[in-house]
Amino acid sequence: MRLTREEVLHIAHLARIELKEEEVEKFREQLSEILTFVEKLNELNTEGIDPKFQVIPAENVLREDIPGMSLPREKVFMNAPETDGEYFVVPKVVKK
Repeated sequence: MRLTREEVLHIAHLARIELKEEEVEKFREQLSEILTFVEKLNELNTEGIDPKFQVIPAENVLREDIPGMSLPREKVFMNAPETDGEYFVVPKVVKK
């Protein structure tokens, strides 16, 4: 499936990224190749195959969750640039 320049620019807009002119063509080719590969995968007969099938069995590698002593608030805030005594104060990063 070949993407157009406009489709790549639309995808970039949705992803909130700016593309330079030379990047538009580069990503148009790369995204088109990915979509062509996905189309090939759609041709495979997957009937009777468990959708969660894995070649290597999944195993939980997390340690056991054991409650312990928490650090004192004073020690946690010791290297913080700014606190209000109860929480870290950080700059607002979400824009509308």
